[in-house]
Amino acid sequence: MSLLIVGTVAFDAIETPFGKTEKIIGGAATYIGLAASNFTNKVNLVSVVGNDFPQDAIEMMKKHNINTEGLQIIKDGKTFFWSGKYHNDMNSRDTLITELNVLADFNPVVPDSYQDCDFLMLGNLTPSVQLSVINQLKKRPKFIAMDTMNFWMDNALDDLKKVISKVDVLTINDEEARQLSGEYSLVKAAQKILKMGLKYLIIKKGEHGALLFDTKKVFFAPALPLKEVFDPTGAGDTFAGGFMGYLSATKDISFENMKRAIIYASALASFTVEKFGIERLLELNKKLINDRVRLFIDLSQFEIELDE
Repeated sequence: MSLLIVGTVAFDAIETPFGKTEKIIGGAATYIGLAASNFTNKVNLVSVVGNDFPQDAIEMMKKHNINTEGLQIIKDGKTFFWSGKYHNDMNSRDTLITELNVLADFNPVVPDSYQDCDFLMLGNLTPSVQLSVINQLKKRPKFIAMDTMNFWMDNALDDLKKVISKVDVLTINDEEARQLSGEYSLVKAAQKILKMGLKYLIIKKGEHGALLFDTKKVFFAPALPLKEVFDPTGAGDTFAGGFMGYLSATKDISFENMKRAIIYASALASFTVEKFGIERLLELNKKLINDRVRLFIDLSQFEIELDE
């Protein structure tokens, strides 16, 4: 089954306690696509770049089974650029530079060849842009996921709620869940957010794992304890790509299979943080991923006898 991804393809410049980079390839759709490509070879991309974006990066995407027919290349335009510096705890960061460039006027166009998509992943974009993608599809996908951020909660809440009402699962972090719901308890927050029209909600807690909710059940997936986190950029997008890629490959959107998808997603995200940018994702293969998933299984599986 095909997976359609809409999001940013960008340049990043990153500084962490472990070092810094000049401009490197980044963007939510890049991480999502590379992660998903480990499970399915039917990944369709919709995004925008300037003519400063290197052709070899586009070829790299194609090599990883990412269809770039929907990648707009704007003549005389410059690609979206973000620069950030992480604090010592690696959980907080300062944005140093944001240059929207071609993203400022991004009007996504879904090619006819993408119209049969079964799964849709809406990366973090303006809610009105996310909505326009849904409205362009002649047939509703089997499963729609979206990401968002607190900026849209502050500045486009009504539009954000419209998009949420049209998707199946929302992925946000714990801070965003509390802001969107007005509840501190994540259980209460989830209950309130699900009533906005969702079937499922994923709350990411960074180094503390992730929670999957529906109206009746909850599942917790741990994060793998790592000796060093080299660069957290793109970990959340990698998580989303792994999750949607696994669902697309298995063609199963039951709660039980989503639990498995979250474990694979967490495993992929744990790779991303080990090196700068997308570098670690480019090194992955099936054996590496399966070995990492086994670590997650060992981390959370145990036997216990209950006294009756």
